[in-house]
Amino acid sequence: MKRRHLLALVGLGLAAIGFASCSTLTTFDTLVPKDGGVMVAARDVAFGPDQRQRLDVYRPVAAARDLPIIVFFYGGSWQSGSKNGYSWLAKALAARGFVVVIPDYRLHPAVRYPMFLEDNAAAVRWTIANAKKVGGDPARLVLAGHSAGAYNAAMLAYDPRWLGAEQKQVHGFVGLAGPYDFLPFDTQVTRDVFGAAPDLQSTQPVNYIDAGDPPAFLGTGDTDTTVRPRNSDRLAAKLEAAGIAVERKRYAKIGHIGILTALAKPFRGRAPVLDDVAAFATKVTR
Repeated sequence: MKRRHLLALVGLGLAAIGFASCSTLTTFDTLVPKDGGVMVAARDVAFGPDQRQRLDVYRPVAAARDLPIIVFFYGGSWQSGSKNGYSWLAKALAARGFVVVIPDYRLHPAVRYPMFLEDNAAAVRWTIANAKKVGGDPARLVLAGHSAGAYNAAMLAYDPRWLGAEQKQVHGFVGLAGPYDFLPFDTQVTRDVFGAAPDLQSTQPVNYIDAGDPPAFLGTGDTDTTVRPRNSDRLAAKLEAAGIAVERKRYAKIGHIGILTALAKPFRGRAPVLDDVAAFATKVTR
């Protein structure tokens, strides 16, 4: 079977299962053509004692320093995922001039809310502390994610409980198909992951927007039935009401997985997600 046909089949599989299978995602990462001019600056670096508390760092090969940084959190319903399946995404963003950090984090059923957010915050703190070593500027930081990862990034960007004073280092938030306002919990996974929280309202990113918060890029596909675009609409409305700049992008004929795979080289013609994300991240880190 020709490589492009196999890649198309893997892409269909990803769309069907919602990136729930690490093996399928790893196959996609193996097969998809990747952007050049990028190096791995650090691999499997520990930011905590657990085996899931590890991260990878990518950067352009060119010897530039003090580059803007994107920390990207992958999705998977807070119960699946691996940084090892995302080198294609990291290289796509790094080729645009960013240092890119992809952390793993603990997942359900091993943990529930808010322990994965504690992991995410620890990864960001590692990034800030070690930015200079990998060519990045800790004062030019963007948090990004897809699906559950967009939720994680939003909570770190807007809820001060997780980063504390270091939240001021965050200059932008990029959310792709993220859940930000999903009460009441209507799926088993959200009940399992968040249902034990003593205050359910405290689990929702829309409840943490204040004047002076970082600007946002919120992208959704208009055929997404996994995380409804109304989540991004509601977060955008809260941001706008607080006087915070927000770019709200809607991509025609794009679904929940398609908005992510549009970042990969073979699928960029489907939607300008990479161009839009890179332009936003560049603008807010100038």
